[in-house]
Formats: sequence, structure tokens, C-alpha cells
Amino acid sequence: MLRARRAVPLRDFMDEFEISRATAKRDIEYMRDRMSAPITYDRELRGYRYRRDDEGEIPFAMPGLWFSAAELHALLTAERLLAGVQPGFLSDHIEPLRARIAGLLEEGDHSADELRERIRILHIGARGVDEQVFQRLASGLLDRKRLRIDHYNRRNDEALVREVSPQRLVWYRDNWYLDAWCHLRKGLRSFGVDAIRSALVLDRRAKDVAKSRLDRYLGSGYGIFSGTETRVATLKFSPQRSRWVSRERWHSGQEGGLELDGSFVLRLPYSNQTELLMDILRHGAEVEVLGPPDLREAVIRELGRAVDIYSEK
Repeated sequence: MLRARRAVPLRDFMDEFEISRATAKRDIEYMRDRMSAPITYDRELRGYRYRRDDEGEIPFAMPGLWFSAAELHALLTAERLLAGVQPGFLSDHIEPLRARIAGLLEEGDHSADELRERIRILHIGARGVDEQVFQRLASGLLDRKRLRIDHYNRRNDEALVREVSPQRLVWYRDNWYLDAWCHLRKGLRSFGVDAIRSALVLDRRAKDVAKSRLDRYLGSGYGIFSGTETRVATLKFSPQRSRWVSRERWHSGQEGGLELDGSFVLRLPYSNQTELLMDILRHGAEVEVLGPPDLREAVIRELGRAVDIYSEK
């Protein structure tokens, strides 16, 4: 009725919906407060109408979905997760949604403030990201422009300026990564955003790489250190540790099964062993690498180095 007419008298609402004057006013206030509807009373027209923007449009639409209390709780939990994702400025962009969810929650059994107090999401191992760098990476990515980045290689302890064509930003294990085509190396690379010291959006069209190729190169092997050449690691976990690992997802292409003695054998593809090696070592003596031989030898070497360090004390 508000969209179809210049103004709607309160009596028309009462007659159309067979409601009292108090109910009609309460419903209008609900739409204003809970749904942010731009409803105003026009004294000249003696009725209610939507405020229009400078172009004469109504900047509002009724929600197409209604949520149960459980669904609202899930949404606000997701909002808490998003609010903790660095860079922190992302939370500002979802504030209108956050406020609307909070308003709807107030009518339930638990307030929004209580839900925020009771739900904690801890980001462990997150490395700080320069917000200006992140915004420039996102701008180049979405505008399909090339970027000039100053990237610090922690392994080699050196910085290198590269020109890259951004393909996607990835949130992985509490940290941001930029998948990009590196014009210096003539290939796909993944850069830790926290290791990018500066970024500049160039006025040059970015090279587009097909999603299938991105997934094949950067999604085929284990973790963020992936590639086109993959092998399969076979790991055997003790019966005690299997109670956890058998329910974990290490890779989308993993396979695994419980043995008769309760141990768990996990098979997963990998290309660069760097990250896989770190995950294996955190399980200590509760896991054995059955293959390939060079991965097994790498674990033996790392464990031997650790023994040497403690033997010197």
C-alpha cells in the first residue's frame, strides 16, 4: 500500500487489515525500528508514505525471508566469526545487517548482547594485515587490474617487487592469502597478505586465469603450498589419536579408514611438503609416515634435529 499510493491514511490500514488504531501504529513503528523502513507521516497528504531518495526511488525492500530464533542465533554467530576476521574494517560493512539481526533477536528469549557475551570465537595464529594493503588488493582483484606488490619472502629473508594479476583472496587457517599470476615468474603463486608490505593498483588489465586451472594448481595439493605435481602421503595415527583425526578434514581429496587395532590410516595428495610436514610433526609419536619415502625421511630429519637440540642442554 505504501509503494502503490502517494500516502496512506491510518484509517485505510485499519480497514484493510481489520486492526485497531493502536495495532496499526505499533506495526508502523515495528517496520521503522526493526526493519529500518523509511516511513514518514506527511501532514499535507494526511497519511503515511515512504521517503524517497534524490532520484525519486524508495531505498527499501521488505525482507524476502523470515528467520526462526535458531536461525537468527546462527546468523549472529556467523557475524561474530566475520567480525574477528582481519582486517577489522570488514565488520563496519556488515554493521547494518548486524543491527537488524540484533533488533530481531531482542524479541526472542535471549538478547543479542547475551549471545555476543556467551559465544567466543578465538583466532589462533592469525598474523596482522595492513588494512590499506588489503583494500588495494581487494580493489585490484574486483576491478580486474594488475598490482605492484612489495613482497617479503620469509624463507629467503628478502623482499622483491612483483607485478601480479590477482585472481582471488583466500582466508585459510586464520590468515589471508592472495592467489595471483606472477608476471615475473610467469606462473601462479600464492602470497601471504601479511607479507605484502605495500601494494599499488596499476592501470593495466589483469590476466584472467580459469577457475579450473586455479583449482588444479592451487587446490590439488595439500594446504596453501600446492602445485600441479602431486603425490599421495600415507599417514598412520595411533588408536588414541585416531579418535580426533578420523573426524578431521585435512584435504578435500583425502581418503581414510580405521584399522582393526583402532589406528587410522589417512591418505591425501600434496605437492610442497612444507605445511604437511608441520602438521605431521605436531602429532609427535602418535603418527607414522608410511610413504612416500622422502616425506618419511624429512620427518626423521626434523625429529633428529629436535633431539640434537635437547641433547645439547
